[in-house]
Amino acid sequence: MRHQTHPVKIGNVTLGGSAPIVVQSMTNTDTADVIRSTKQITELYRAGSELVRITVNNEDAAKAVPEIRERLLEMDCDVPLIGDFHFNGHKLLEKYPACAEALAKYRINPGNVGRGKKRDEQFSQMIEIACRYDKPVRIGVNWGSLDQELLAKKLDENAKLETPKELPEITHDALIESALTSAARAEEIGLGKNQIILSCKMSGVQDLIKVYTDLAAQSDYALHLGLTEAGMGSKGIVASTAALAVLLQQGIGDTIRISLTPEPGGERTQEVIVAQEILQTLGLRSFTPAVVACPGCGRTSSDYFQHLAKDIQTYLRHKMPEWRKQYHGVEEMTVAVMGCVVNGPGESKHANIGISLPGTGERPVAPVYIDGEKDVTLKGDHIAEEFQVMVESYVKKHYQ
Repeated sequence: MRHQTHPVKIGNVTLGGSAPIVVQSMTNTDTADVIRSTKQITELYRAGSELVRITVNNEDAAKAVPEIRERLLEMDCDVPLIGDFHFNGHKLLEKYPACAEALAKYRINPGNVGRGKKRDEQFSQMIEIACRYDKPVRIGVNWGSLDQELLAKKLDENAKLETPKELPEITHDALIESALTSAARAEEIGLGKNQIILSCKMSGVQDLIKVYTDLAAQSDYALHLGLTEAGMGSKGIVASTAALAVLLQQGIGDTIRISLTPEPGGERTQEVIVAQEILQTLGLRSFTPAVVACPGCGRTSSDYFQHLAKDIQTYLRHKMPEWRKQYHGVEEMTVAVMGCVVNGPGESKHANIGISLPGTGERPVAPVYIDGEKDVTLKGDHIAEEFQVMVESYVKKHYQ
């Protein structure tokens, strides 16, 4: 059962309550570079990011936000932008009202707002601005920038206990307390529960599962999930999947972001694809037709089926922005690309459309199954092209 939280409206997107879990991403461009930032935001949006966070760290970035918003709208890219503020957000939002207005949500880290009395004043100032412009706020606590005064207080209290807690548990408690006390303060100032999202990000899988399980038990605010500093490549993907899958399966989480370190020259959109695949694999949402493909074995010495599976997967993802507008339900389609006769026909019959390629030493023919029935047998040098045409024909025929 989904953990019940207050729904939050962010531009044209709703998260929390009974709304679908939302995919979020973040740019890594200099926000002051309007052209590059607009280009990357558009790429993330086309890949399926429903919210995009941008860094607003100085005056040039704040001044650029309204122009970025305008350029996006001219390109028919109405993705809500989230301003990521640290240290000086109170000054930037006050000095640049056009920036405050153009953003759909503000992200505030209680550990980076200021220290002592200043922290309370500057946090209050940002919340007051959010109230003025009717903007929701994510109160995003991170164990890498946890309020050190709060942590010190928790450590002092712990030292007086008859059975002191271990440091990880104290840190968990401090993260949750920082989030909840900040949320309570925001409500006192005038922000509604339906305008508050909480996050308590950590980089350890078990730590993240524990802190969000406890946070969900103690509150009904909308929750943003993400394993912070997940890492690069397979490590980052596996770690993020391991943590978020457990929480999502428990019904915890209203929006997710995968914090991958891109490979040098790699696509920023990979984090969007991974987030979508986690949700789709868990059966929580569908974004693009799924490709079922076998891993290969000694029966498949040819890598032909691997190339075909990759080409079909790339083709489907490329077509989705167009298909999503024309063909309702196409994202739930399954395509099978199998490499030999062992499981090929069976898997192909289970898919909407599937092809069973010949293995080593098998007859050089490839039967195609449509909705469980054998349709045609392809052969020759153009099997890949012919199968791709059949997939497109299937989409046009079955999804209106």
